[in-house]
Amino acid sequence: MTVLILTSEQDVTADLAVVELNTRGIPVLRLDPAELPGSVEVSGEFAHGTFHGHLSVAGRVVSMGGLRSIWVRRPGTPAARARAASPWLTEEASQALYGMLRCTDARWMNHPDAARQARHKPWQLWLARTCGLPVPATLITTFPRVAREFAERYPDLVVKPVSGAHPGGEGLAVPTTRVRPGEDYRDVAHGPTLLQRRIRKAADIRLTCVGDRMFAARAADDNDAGDRVVDVRFSGAAGPWRPVPVPRRIADAVHAYLTRSGLAYGAFDFAEDADGMWWFLECNQSGQFGFVEIETGQPIGRAVAEWLAGEPFGPPGPGDGEEGVAVSPAP
Repeated sequence: MTVLILTSEQDVTADLAVVELNTRGIPVLRLDPAELPGSVEVSGEFAHGTFHGHLSVAGRVVSMGGLRSIWVRRPGTPAARARAASPWLTEEASQALYGMLRCTDARWMNHPDAARQARHKPWQLWLARTCGLPVPATLITTFPRVAREFAERYPDLVVKPVSGAHPGGEGLAVPTTRVRPGEDYRDVAHGPTLLQRRIRKAADIRLTCVGDRMFAARAADDNDAGDRVVDVRFSGAAGPWRPVPVPRRIADAVHAYLTRSGLAYGAFDFAEDADGMWWFLECNQSGQFGFVEIETGQPIGRAVAEWLAGEPFGPPGPGDGEEGVAVSPAP
């Protein structure tokens, strides 16, 4: 039975799990939908009440019926590198590939339908609050007057994209930034704007969840004084990352979040305040974990590989680092 990984060739985070799977002799097929058609090919036959599908990558053919799991890591846009690329061909390739894969009995990390819903930031904030996670006061609006009224109630604000995307395209990021004092908010009318009460954070928390296992890492932040950019990805004052235990209340709430969202994997970002409270910021359903594993030694790649294989690999070796916390709902 084969593990299928949908991601780009340059995805080094996926390599951490692939190495674990290869070491244990578990077949892996890695493909980028951007190469379909081309070096990636698909075929599916629906006849006599049955479905038989096949995938081919650089000449290697695998039956879809032999897939044990599918990891939707960071796949490219279907047909993006095709010789005659077009929006129509992208839609055709996407319908063919993901439509056929839905016909298999393979486990998904994460299922495309769950992943699509999980990307919506407003829904994330609602679900986090519903599940019991602390969420900073947040406003998403195109009304300048409403933004000004929100700023009167919460004078210390940050602004971030609603979607998390950069207008310049893939591979770029927009940092979370403090709003300048005296902002008139007229530009809010040009597009939905997300404003959020700034948490005066003592640290950033990255909580990586694989199935029912949780790996928490903390990076102390000494740069709370006045810089406009408060995003850990752009802060030279944060870090290094160190493993920390997960508070029971947070673990139970995160478990509920994953269950309700249908996610098998999620990378949660929290801001820890001076009182030790973890404030939910977002959950990235395909977030990176390589940098955390490298700095903390937590065996996240191994946990992903075990989930994809559907079986434990035995106790970790001396160099495998901190184990994840297995969590179930509180009674």
